[in-house]
Amino acid sequence: AVDSTIRFIRYYWIARGQPQRDQFISIEQGYHGSSTVGAGLTALPNFHAGFGIPFDWQHKIPSPYPYRNPVGEDAASIIEASLAALRAKVEAIGPDRVAAFYAEPIQGSGGVIVPPKGWLQAMRDLCRELDILFVADEVITGFGRTGPLFACSEEEIVPDFMTTAKGLTSGYVPMGAVFMADHVYQVIADGAGASAVGHGYTYSAHPVSAAVGLEVLRLYENGLLENGVKAGARLMAGLEALRDHPLVGDVRGRGMLAALELVSSKTTKTPLPAEAQPARRIFDRAWDNGLVIRAFANGVLGYAPPLCCTDQDIDAILERTVKTLDQTLEDPDVRKALKD
Repeated sequence: AVDSTIRFIRYYWIARGQPQRDQFISIEQGYHGSSTVGAGLTALPNFHAGFGIPFDWQHKIPSPYPYRNPVGEDAASIIEASLAALRAKVEAIGPDRVAAFYAEPIQGSGGVIVPPKGWLQAMRDLCRELDILFVADEVITGFGRTGPLFACSEEEIVPDFMTTAKGLTSGYVPMGAVFMADHVYQVIADGAGASAVGHGYTYSAHPVSAAVGLEVLRLYENGLLENGVKAGARLMAGLEALRDHPLVGDVRGRGMLAALELVSSKTTKTPLPAEAQPARRIFDRAWDNGLVIRAFANGVLGYAPPLCCTDQDIDAILERTVKTLDQTLEDPDVRKALKD
């Protein structure tokens, strides 16, 4: 889906008579897949090392990351800083060279980083002002993960492109999809004229994946989205109650996408020591406790439970989280590192 947007965006600008617009901007700690082009937009070191990416036409601006933003956690300041960073990057590249800006409504693989309310809309508005296409990557956030069908609707924005996958078929079969705004489609269609647009895959519109996708959509519309909203509220309330735990520095999330960031000092926000192996040790311990999470190397615990969770399921997740945190607190290297 991400690679397809790159091709469509290039086609769009060439059709508009601006072929020089061949530069793309994304966000540090963002994730846009592990294909060659997508991994270049991704801004996680492991996806770059040894692969010769990112390409020189792929640029980054800082993540909004409220918990660790240099400007602090004030929403207005974070939004202002991100807008200034995008303006500066566009100016540095050349206002007539930038083709598109990519953003996840919530940076999932970067550590479940939730921008402040209004951030996404402000970035979209700036892209419109600068005549840059705005691409919302909803591969992680789409199809009820944050509550509504798409996270963009929470900020009442319509992107120029939206990438989706994962929840499109609930992962039962592979399928990705790209949505494009009417005005973008029309430029591409007019540019193609009577000719076919030379883009497609062997398995495009595969009937099995399409059938699964239709059934999954039916389930979403017949109560699963509503259940996800209810379960997400319970999950977030339960995680928020863990803020007083000695290891919990930050609690963040929206709906059924959430994270705890563990620290050895709440005052200085010092991460857990590397020798504590926060990813491997905590993941293994959680697994043994019957809890499936994503444990990031920087001590962030990521949650993305299924939308069909019952109250009992959410309560079990929370109980097993507390057990895992308490066990981690007893590790000698963790206790030694605690500063407050």
